[in-house]
Amino acid sequence: MKKDTRKLSIVSKSVEIGNKTLTLETGRFAAQANSAVLARLGDTIVLSTVVSARPIEDLDYVPLSVEYLERLYAGGKIKGSRWVKREGRPSDEAILIARLIDRSVRPLFPEDYRNEVQVIITVLSVDAENNPDIPAVLATSAALAISDIPWDGPVGALRIGFVPKNGEGSFIVNPTHQDLEYSEMDLVVAATRKTIIMIEGNLKEVSEETMLKGVDFGQQELVKIIGLMEDLVKEVGLKKRTIQKEAVDTKLIDAVEKDAKDKTAELIENIAVKKEAGEELLELKEALAEKYNQEKKSVISKIVDNLVKKIVREKIIKKSCRPDGRKPQDIRPLTMEVGILPRTHGSAMFKRGNTQTLTVTTLGSPSLEQLIESMEGEETKRYIHHYYMPPFSLGEVGRLGWPSRREIGHGALAERALEPVIPSDDKFPYTIRVVSEIMSSNGSTSMAAVCGSTLSLMDAGVPIKTPVAGIAMGKVSGVILSDITGLEDFNGDMDFKIAGSKKGITAIQLDVKTLDLTKEILEKALNQAHKGRLFILDKMLQVLPASRAQISKFAPKIEVLHVPIEKIGEVIGPGGKIIRAIIQETGAMIDVEDDGTINVSALQKDSVDRAVAWIQGLTKEVKPGEIVEGVVKRIQPFGAFVEISPGKEGLVHVSKMAPRYVANPADIVKIGQKVKVKILEVDERGRINLSMILDESAPRPSPRKKFFR
Repeated sequence: MKKDTRKLSIVSKSVEIGNKTLTLETGRFAAQANSAVLARLGDTIVLSTVVSARPIEDLDYVPLSVEYLERLYAGGKIKGSRWVKREGRPSDEAILIARLIDRSVRPLFPEDYRNEVQVIITVLSVDAENNPDIPAVLATSAALAISDIPWDGPVGALRIGFVPKNGEGSFIVNPTHQDLEYSEMDLVVAATRKTIIMIEGNLKEVSEETMLKGVDFGQQELVKIIGLMEDLVKEVGLKKRTIQKEAVDTKLIDAVEKDAKDKTAELIENIAVKKEAGEELLELKEALAEKYNQEKKSVISKIVDNLVKKIVREKIIKKSCRPDGRKPQDIRPLTMEVGILPRTHGSAMFKRGNTQTLTVTTLGSPSLEQLIESMEGEETKRYIHHYYMPPFSLGEVGRLGWPSRREIGHGALAERALEPVIPSDDKFPYTIRVVSEIMSSNGSTSMAAVCGSTLSLMDAGVPIKTPVAGIAMGKVSGVILSDITGLEDFNGDMDFKIAGSKKGITAIQLDVKTLDLTKEILEKALNQAHKGRLFILDKMLQVLPASRAQISKFAPKIEVLHVPIEKIGEVIGPGGKIIRAIIQETGAMIDVEDDGTINVSALQKDSVDRAVAWIQGLTKEVKPGEIVEGVVKRIQPFGAFVEISPGKEGLVHVSKMAPRYVANPADIVKIGQKVKVKILEVDERGRINLSMILDESAPRPSPRKKFFR
């Protein structure tokens, strides 16, 4: 066997991208993988390894799996759990990055490649500036490009930011975490020299025009990265494997197509709206296998699938007619309801054709924010969206358990679509969880979740800045389709999801199956989506024109207080004694922030009011000379302790209890008695001295004389 010298020497290539150095290196690690590449951007370093195994029979897709492994050591962290220190299940963020990488490289594999391919990306080091997702895509692209695995790359990837300035703005290449705080765009673009492969973006109501400029800007910058990979391939790349293609039985294809064409065309007209049509198509495949060759059942099934694709595409291209009879720009019938669940805080049903979602909003106290542990440290999230798509939504039987990668991806997309319009915590101090239950699926479920989320949030009384709607666009050759169904998605060339308000785009996700997406087609799709989005928004606002003025009576009530930082200790008390007493006696939940912000929440307003009054009393500035009413709490020989506000006591010395001599304080007051007192002073230790003699100018008798015999 010829030695693979590529694995015995370290080869490194670098290029400057956006004032940062990107370095790709191979030959240092993982010599037994088909290929392995280290990518470095700043102090963020990732390793991508690629291995391809033997072919898997009876598959109709490329068996590619992408695993993204976050290692806490990369950020100098140890897992916070006392019992488990090893990294566990992939985080949602890790799954989203794995999907991002998969979507960037999958379209470049040969359609008939059936060898299992496993890509494993390990994050080795991460800094506070550079997100590891872009280096991960680039390392994977480079590893596939230099390997012997058939793959039509390389593909480059960049993150694009946009900072508005003087009515215009400037684009930023690979913005840092700090840059993104001021950016109106967080756009990831993956492309070859010729065409766009993938787009993923979070935007703050950015116009279609600005978004397109961002994509164009990214494509121009990507040329440098692709050139870097091409140089690496020239130096260390291996010859690609030859794919052993199956022999094509043209006679069988012709016979099956002739037999099935009319029935298939009839079923296609109903398959978009009737579950039974899909079952009849399966029965047709079974009958054809019985007739021609049961041993070639999978081949015959593929012939029928290709026939479906051919009929669907021809009808759209030649007649501008879609499987369900719609024109390319038409949107399926819309049905919406709000307030359909009596005890939830907000609920909505959104139905578009045969796609239906039930979306429910729950409001909670700030203490219920999600705590996320990552390589970069800990962060919290107060707006959370979860998406569930059970098997019955497809008329199928399937497993239930942890959410699938698809569910996590769709949930995150809908979450990002609404994030820009969620009110800040100083205006609406609630933790918000939205759940989208997909009741029926026939394409565009994630965009239905966006529409359902908007209506559910408004029904819950969340004062969102503006309503948001979503629509999924498709492409068949040069024809752009609005609101695609599952059949059109499966047999089309593109899945382009766009969510936004009337003002602009808030989230975007583009995946392609063919390598022919031009800037003109992208622009046409965006403009057609804009019209569709406005149409859907108008229909939504007819159902619920604005957020409800009041939150649900079943939602917790929250009051926000701001106290001086030096007063926080008075609220908490020694060892948390005071705050525990407030919680126990009022039933309210209390969250104290380091900046003096205190959130008080409870299901009953009375509980909130009592807790707020208690805290206000504790933190109220005590002013000498002020007369207040208090309750006697304790009696001592030297005086009485009077509570002038919840948790705050002062001493009335025996000499200040009456304008006469008092021998025993118990002769003047009783425990529980309400008395009016004047605040005399607060000493340097914070102790409050009180007086029951409200008019200090009144004459006072001399102390009783003592006689000694």
